[in-house]
Amino acid sequence: MEGSVQRAVHRLKYRRDLGLGEALARPLLALAEETGWAIESVLPVPLSPSRRRQRGYNQAALLAYPVALGLGVPYLGKALIRARETRSQVGLSVAERWANVAGAFHTVQPEAIAGKTLLLIDDVMTTGATLDAAAQALLAAGARQVYALTVARALLHWKHLGDL
Repeated sequence: MEGSVQRAVHRLKYRRDLGLGEALARPLLALAEETGWAIESVLPVPLSPSRRRQRGYNQAALLAYPVALGLGVPYLGKALIRARETRSQVGLSVAERWANVAGAFHTVQPEAIAGKTLLLIDDVMTTGATLDAAAQALLAAGARQVYALTVARALLHWKHLGDL
């Protein structure tokens, strides 16, 4: 992740530039429409309660809500929660990232996701560990399929490549 996209994501995530949520959601909506996926509901990757309180908002929710509106499908902002606190993924190796989020998510509205094709939204993907853990929780609760979109793909720092 570099340049203007990186600056925009950082402003959304760390500088409370909430208006960027809708702007960054536009290309996600366009991509979701282009894929032809039969999306029935959209969910954000949830933050832990303490991180949500600290930040005051979930940047993934600011991306997911406009996508759901644009697709004309339900937004399920509370169907998936972080069942436990996790460390920030920043600076962790690939193996540490996967271990950090394993089993971290839980569905609290299984009736809303059972049998559905879902779209999971997050701001950045690095290794895919967070998206995988969230998708696994949704699938375990009965989701038929889970797709995921992110605004950006971060590259791993060279020192972590040995973990691949």
